[in-house]
Amino acid sequence: MLVRQPRSQGATDSPTPFLGHTRTRPGYAATVIHPTVRVHQTAIVETGASVGAGTGVWHHAHVRSGAVVGEHCVLGKNVYIDTQARIGDRCKIQNNVSVYHGVVIDDDVFVGPSATFTNDLVPRAFNVEWTITTTRVLTGASIGANATIVCGTTLGRFSMVAAGATVTRDVADHQLVAGTPARHLGWVCQCGSVVSRESNPPESLVCELCAGKL
Repeated sequence: MLVRQPRSQGATDSPTPFLGHTRTRPGYAATVIHPTVRVHQTAIVETGASVGAGTGVWHHAHVRSGAVVGEHCVLGKNVYIDTQARIGDRCKIQNNVSVYHGVVIDDDVFVGPSATFTNDLVPRAFNVEWTITTTRVLTGASIGANATIVCGTTLGRFSMVAAGATVTRDVADHQLVAGTPARHLGWVCQCGSVVSRESNPPESLVCELCAGKL
């Protein structure tokens, strides 16, 4: 059953504390949505999804039953969160991103617009039995717009993937990669500033600006 909540008088196009659509599916657990969650009226959050406090779900986004979204996240326009996908706290998932079953995103991760995740290494339309391959995005990592993350890879803590890159192997903590396939370009501070262009990580992964704040 698809239920649409009526718009209140004077409502705007910004996310509101009320569900735009809730989809009831027999046999699934109740939806767990904190009262401070803001869901746009065109968005769908299925029964059995979990969405944490302060999260905003924008236009035409779809959160599947069994998905878990943490606190204070932003799910942009046309974002799709598949069943069993996991997203930590304070993440920003920009417009037109699909986070599929098998993708685990830790806290404070940025996923740029139209970035692509996959979960099948040998996709065929006619394969009835296929294996979900896990992808892990660790705390503080950033993925640029239109980047493709091939499943089975891990993006390290505070790593940075440049726009348009195709990641086919693991990215180390604080590593900067770019290109197709993605190649090493350097090392970045937690703030994102480049601290080294060498092959091996420097002794300090803190930029001068951040070091001055310590």
